[in-house]
Amino acid sequence: MKHFRKYIRSYWKLGLLSCLCVSLEALCDLFQPKLMSRLVDDGVFMGDMAYVVRTGSLMLGIVALGSLFALTRNISASNASQSFGQDLRDDLYTKIQSLSVDDIDRFEGGSLITRMTNDVTQTQNFVNMMMRIFFKAPVICIGALIMVSTLNIRALYLVIPIVICVFGVIGVSMRLSYPRFARMQRAMDKLNTTMREYLTGIRLVKAFRRFDTEEKRFSSANEALEERGVEAGRVMAVFSPCMQLFSGLGIAGIVFFGSRWVDGGLMAVGSVMAFVIYMQQITQSFNMISNILNQIVRVRASWERIAEILDADSPDFRTDAGAAYDSAAPAVIFDNVGFAYKGSTGQSALEGITFSLDRGATLGVIGSTGSGKTSLAALLLRFYAPTAGGVKINGMPIGDIPEDELRSKIAVVPQTAALFTGTIKENILWGRPDASGEEVVRCAGLACAHDFITAARDGYDTVIGQGGVNLSGGQKQRLSIARALIRKPEILILDDCTSALDAITEARVKQNLKTYASGMACVFITQRIGTVMDCDRVLVLENGRAAGFGSHKELMRDCEPYRDIVRSQIGVYEGRVS
Repeated sequence: MKHFRKYIRSYWKLGLLSCLCVSLEALCDLFQPKLMSRLVDDGVFMGDMAYVVRTGSLMLGIVALGSLFALTRNISASNASQSFGQDLRDDLYTKIQSLSVDDIDRFEGGSLITRMTNDVTQTQNFVNMMMRIFFKAPVICIGALIMVSTLNIRALYLVIPIVICVFGVIGVSMRLSYPRFARMQRAMDKLNTTMREYLTGIRLVKAFRRFDTEEKRFSSANEALEERGVEAGRVMAVFSPCMQLFSGLGIAGIVFFGSRWVDGGLMAVGSVMAFVIYMQQITQSFNMISNILNQIVRVRASWERIAEILDADSPDFRTDAGAAYDSAAPAVIFDNVGFAYKGSTGQSALEGITFSLDRGATLGVIGSTGSGKTSLAALLLRFYAPTAGGVKINGMPIGDIPEDELRSKIAVVPQTAALFTGTIKENILWGRPDASGEEVVRCAGLACAHDFITAARDGYDTVIGQGGVNLSGGQKQRLSIARALIRKPEILILDDCTSALDAITEARVKQNLKTYASGMACVFITQRIGTVMDCDRVLVLENGRAAGFGSHKELMRDCEPYRDIVRSQIGVYEGRVS
């Protein structure tokens, strides 16, 4: 609840105003039955029409005053709840950005979306409800009990047992509802994750005609959500009528005993009418309290899921400026590095990896699928921390480098090109927003993207659809390369980012990189032997281990796995070294 208290402190003035207006509105409602009883007993029965007019006018004035308080309460509650929702979403989004990749994997994308939308909305609605009726319900309930006692103290013997029974029903309802609503939220997570996976891979689904399979997956998740919702709804379906039953018994008891008290001269007719209205107010307050407590049950499940993100430990990145780099040290050093993903039951993704990469040099990392190539890049970007050994950048342990400084030194072109909705120019400038238009054109030319950009009707102002749906795979990869180059990094990582390029275009891009990035350390991660043959050094990975490290010639002479890759791709015979 520490986070919730923080937001309460932010809006305590609006909350105080809302609570004050709610309390005054409740008092206005409480005075109405009392005035009505006097209007009937002292005005109507006594034939005093002047008294009726005065009392009726007073009642109308109180109604108008209560409406003014209600209007002020609604406005302040709406402003506070909307601002609360906005701040909570901002805080969640900021927190998600600071989470480690491990935590992102643990929460899953679908669950994060549900927490950012549905769970925040549930909490926001609760804040609005709390500020509008949270204080009104107990004020009405307690105030009505006090007013009933002023009419006839015997009436409390009817009302108090009803109150006790209703609160007992509410307590049991909350105890049974909470775990069911929590399971319903988890089922909604599963539904959102399933839908997100389908939308992400919709082209693949269409290509393989897997509609039936996806429909079954979605139906299964949807049915699970339905079952959880029905399970939670059954609790409410049972207990709500119970509350109505107790409230109805209370009103019936008032009418029965009130008529006897009137006959015995112990109570006036107007007082009985007021008694019935107060009982109705108590019943309404019970319903409000029940709704509030049921909402608390839902919000508790949602808030715990939100707090799970807010309480997650962000990576402990140092932020001390002025890191002491060794200008003579290699750009990258891997010293006996090992790494295993959390929760992995198999072998380590990397084990015993040792190599160095000088400034301005090129390193090719090659291996079969699952050999650990992308894991190596993730360690270099500090998405994960090594479980053994250490990584150094310019002679400094990577964990000692401030995150912003590290990110400014490294640019990556990912295996799957990720573009954002906007123009081509905006996507290239995403690498460095302050770059000039000339730099954008130059980097696009280096990535062999300038020609297809200028061929488009709007050129660099051409709007890219979500995820780059209106571009080919090769075009998206070239824009990703341009986006990385405009950053002017010290270390450039190209993670199998030329897989959609033809051999001629790939060769042109590599030649342009050599010209442009003469002082830049480049890491080519690939499965294509042609990409790494002319690199200064080549690291061969096999099942997470280094099977060889050296130049192309050295590996052709000494590394059998490397020779196998060469034979399989370009048909070099055993014993021949190119």
